[in-house]
Amino acid sequence: MKTSPIAISLLFALLSPVLLPCSGDFTGGVELESPPTVCIVGSGIGGSSVAHFLRNYSVSTGLNRAKILMFERHEIVGGRMRTVTVSGDTFEAGGSILHPKNYHVKDFVERFNLTVRLPTPIEESSAIGIWDGKRFVVKTFGSGTKFPFLDTIVSWVNDLYLFLRYGFSLLRMSSFIENTVDNFLKYYESLESRPIFDNVEGMLKWSGLYNLTKLTLQDKLSEAQLSPLLVNELVTVITRINYGQSVLISGLAGAVSLAGSGGGLWSVEGGNWQMAAKLINHSDVMLHLNEKIESISHLGNYYELNSTKGNSYKCDVTVVATPLDEVDIQFSPAISIPKRELQHTHTTFVRGLLNPEYFGMKSLSDVPALVGTLEDPLIPFSCISILRKYSKTDMTYKIFTRQPASDSLLDELFSKRIETVRIDWGAYPKYHAPEVFAPFILDDHHLYYVNAFENAASTMETSAVAGENIARLIISRFMTKESSSSSDKRSCSSGLHSDL
Repeated sequence: MKTSPIAISLLFALLSPVLLPCSGDFTGGVELESPPTVCIVGSGIGGSSVAHFLRNYSVSTGLNRAKILMFERHEIVGGRMRTVTVSGDTFEAGGSILHPKNYHVKDFVERFNLTVRLPTPIEESSAIGIWDGKRFVVKTFGSGTKFPFLDTIVSWVNDLYLFLRYGFSLLRMSSFIENTVDNFLKYYESLESRPIFDNVEGMLKWSGLYNLTKLTLQDKLSEAQLSPLLVNELVTVITRINYGQSVLISGLAGAVSLAGSGGGLWSVEGGNWQMAAKLINHSDVMLHLNEKIESISHLGNYYELNSTKGNSYKCDVTVVATPLDEVDIQFSPAISIPKRELQHTHTTFVRGLLNPEYFGMKSLSDVPALVGTLEDPLIPFSCISILRKYSKTDMTYKIFTRQPASDSLLDELFSKRIETVRIDWGAYPKYHAPEVFAPFILDDHHLYYVNAFENAASTMETSAVAGENIARLIISRFMTKESSSSSDKRSCSSGLHSDL
């Protein structure tokens, strides 16, 4: 009996499951025998971004059927995006501000119909004071009147005052910030023109940001010909507020800190943590709250994750999306990453009334809405700002300190305290130049580390950028392994990259 060519082709296909399509067009994908399992440890913006981009970018690959498990050791998602309630009002206690050019988080907010929260008039007040421990060395005028033209005049006066003090160094600082932001914007270029990075150094070199991590911010600003007065005063205040550290932090982290002091800043109404919640909810994730992962073991073709609840999970891909610096996870085989410390920011919320006499003032109206400080170990706080003004004698304040704010310190700073809430959080790395980076891939298989990028800079947006790259890296490496034989691995990889 003759066999038709079609029958032969079908029989050949059935007997040869390893011969899979491998071309530039990956549409239709490769059907894996069973859906792979991707486990993500951490539900902050980094981990939730990985889940989101995995779903978005793997539509035409076998990973589109993947099960995504996410583990969060706390009772709520969001990682270091946290809110606190003071006298019934909600305030950001973790990652607080977003830049107008943070395009990933802007997309998240628009995609999930979240509400943008703009700063209140008191938060936008131009009244800034730089305190040296004895007096205000810089003090600008406040705005926020009912007459916009008066606010414009006050802004001009403040600009003139700062220019007379710092001169053209202000323009050089703006240029330094703009150049850094322009380089960072390369991470939003089309997928076809943007490589997939398997290490932080390569990711930074491609965008032109790597050299900023090799010197301190102080050195980079000296190269840019900024005056020491500007660096020691205004720049120091900004780095102390945004990173709790001095101008001796690495240059890229410092530049990102300076960018976060400009205009157009915003947040999410009700709390930035909602971005993570929405990303998780819309990514078909099996979320395990209040479940801490205590060990991750590579057992041949899969990872075994064990939790403090006594549960065990089998994962084809594992993503660590939480800083390993203060988390006790046992790895087998052991991993090797550079030692790193986290900078703890002690945030204290006080509803009450600031004591003007602490600052040598007779009236509270003479104390600026934002008080920043110079780098002096004798000054017990980094900054104090007004969050909400209920009346002339009733306000809510936010204080940043490097050590817990004692009651005795608060009693000196405030003439009246109605409610006090203290938060201690490992906010970001302690930055040192030159920076040394942990790898994105922690082993030779499929163990990934989103927070390796934090040694470059730590923000909500940089975590999303790192999360997107990790998602692309997982897809390219996992699908190449699953769908390619050794003889045609190169062409498959090329085809997947084109599809991405």
